[in-house]
Amino acid sequence: MTKNTEFASYVVEMTQSIGPVYSKRMFGGHGIFLEGLMFGLIADKTLYLKADKESKNDFTDLGLEAFSYNKKGKAMKLSYFQAPEDALENLDEMNVWANKAYGVALRAAANKK
Repeated sequence: MTKNTEFASYVVEMTQSIGPVYSKRMFGGHGIFLEGLMFGLIADKTLYLKADKESKNDFTDLGLEAFSYNKKGKAMKLSYFQAPEDALENLDEMNVWANKAYGVALRAAANKK
C-alpha cells in the first residue's frame, strides 16, 4: 500500500461522521467523495478541501495554500485548499471542515443544473 493510499484510508476514516465517504484513485492521488460528489483531494500526502467564494477566506485566513499543478510551465490553481492540521488530528475539527467542503460540492452541483 502506498503512502498516499494509506493516508487516503485515514482521511476516509476521519470523515465518516459526515456520511459514507470513500476515495477513488485519480491522477496519481485520490479524490474524496460523498454521494458521488468530490469534496476533497489528496496529493503528496496532503489533504485539500473544496472551497468557493463563501469558504475561501476560512482557508486563506489560516495561511492555507490552494492546490496547484504545472501545465505547460504555468501554475494552475484549483478551488481546493490545504486542510488545517487540526482537522487531521481531531474528529470534531474534521467534521466541521469536511462538512464545509461537502457544502461547497453541493452548491457547485446545484449550480450546474
